[in-house]
Amino acid sequence: MARKQKLSTVHFVSLGCPKNRVDTEVMVGVAEHAGLELVGEAEAADVVVVNTCGFIGEAKKESIDTILEMAQLREGGALKKLVVAGCLSQRYPEQLAEEMPEVDHFLGPSDMLKLKEVLAGDADRMLVGNPAEWVVRKSDPRTLSQARHFAYVKIAEGCNRSCSFCVIPEMRGKQRSRPIADVVAEVEQLVAQGVVEVNLISQDTVSYGRDLKEAPKLAALVEAVAEVPGVRWVRVFYLYPETLEPRLLELLGQHPRVVPYVDMPLQHASDAMLKIMRRGHGLDRQRRVVEKLRKAVPDLTFRTAFIVGHPGETEADFDELLEFVKWAEFERLAAFRYSDEESSRAHALAGKVPARTAQARYRKLMTEQRKIAKKKAKAMIGREIEVLVEGPSDEHEYVLMARHQGQAPEIDGQVYLEGPEVEDARAGEIRRVVVTQSADYDLSGELSPRSEDEVAAVLRRERALKKIKKPRVMLPVIGDISGR
Repeated sequence: MARKQKLSTVHFVSLGCPKNRVDTEVMVGVAEHAGLELVGEAEAADVVVVNTCGFIGEAKKESIDTILEMAQLREGGALKKLVVAGCLSQRYPEQLAEEMPEVDHFLGPSDMLKLKEVLAGDADRMLVGNPAEWVVRKSDPRTLSQARHFAYVKIAEGCNRSCSFCVIPEMRGKQRSRPIADVVAEVEQLVAQGVVEVNLISQDTVSYGRDLKEAPKLAALVEAVAEVPGVRWVRVFYLYPETLEPRLLELLGQHPRVVPYVDMPLQHASDAMLKIMRRGHGLDRQRRVVEKLRKAVPDLTFRTAFIVGHPGETEADFDELLEFVKWAEFERLAAFRYSDEESSRAHALAGKVPARTAQARYRKLMTEQRKIAKKKAKAMIGREIEVLVEGPSDEHEYVLMARHQGQAPEIDGQVYLEGPEVEDARAGEIRRVVVTQSADYDLSGELSPRSEDEVAAVLRRERALKKIKKPRVMLPVIGDISGR
């Protein structure tokens, strides 16, 4: 049992994907309810909590390096407690406990609420439980840790699929969906805090509701969220390439608040590789899914992800993938070099691809995608589009940045705002912009004047936000393994 200490300040480091970010924000809420002050510098904290990612090798290394960096703060610093949470703890609890004596407590990805016991000083060192025990609920404490005009909302946890390369079911458990009413109630709470963009996430979003007795459809959830007063944009992440229900296609293509954006990791395009990867379908289905989405959703932004260098991938398989990418012309594409995870099914497969070959294929794929992205961005010049104003640019002084509907938070580029209207723009406001320039992934544009209705809406929003306590510290995004 840990010795009780007086704790007053806490710092969080959130690694990995947006799903991890939600878990971190729950722990931030737990800490605030316990009376601790959230600080932006680890050096000033009595407690440091590192929420780890354990998905692939690069993420594990980043997590371990971060833990060791935080542990050094004990030497002459204020640090009294170091807590390691998340997927890495779930995957390697005994090894981490043995090899990292400097860590005071370990929590898994279903143990976020146990941080209360840790902060109270009456918790065991090892608190990693069953990964299938918890999914966030609207009643759980949660404090937004980034800009308050957008938020991720986790609609389910876990995954029932058995893809060869993936260890997420091991770390997160089987699928557990949240009831629609619970998700909607959380969205209403977030809107009351100033959120206008809701990003729906889970491990396998297209399977939402299948595990619940009433078996609600994903489309019903998306529509219910889009109808919450105050929501302006709803975005759906992590769809599996199955046959999509007609109502979901209608919402993506026609609903004024469901953005025409699809995030669907396809992972490969060779029939042989899709079989080895245990994806449950072949190239023909993927082509049909892409064609159906392009037809049903005008102005679609299609984001996907692929793995290169998976065991068994030949040069011919990679060439098929490259040809598929050229055919589909995805607006957004993430590529990952295969990570040989020891507990994955792929680990035992023959035909391992040399790292140098995987790296060459990665570069070739991303070079092709850059050409596509550049062409797509250039085609935007001259168009008037809606953007969500983010705030001052981190890179360009005196410039505001924003995102259009085809740009998801943190991963898809920016729209840099110009013109006389910039001085009066507000973060969290949706404005019209005429695109004037393009780069590979970013755009520049000139703000159009507000209408009288838009001016009134801004004034109402500002009055409402004055009543809301702002987050004391904005936590940075560190890492993003977003190709699940």
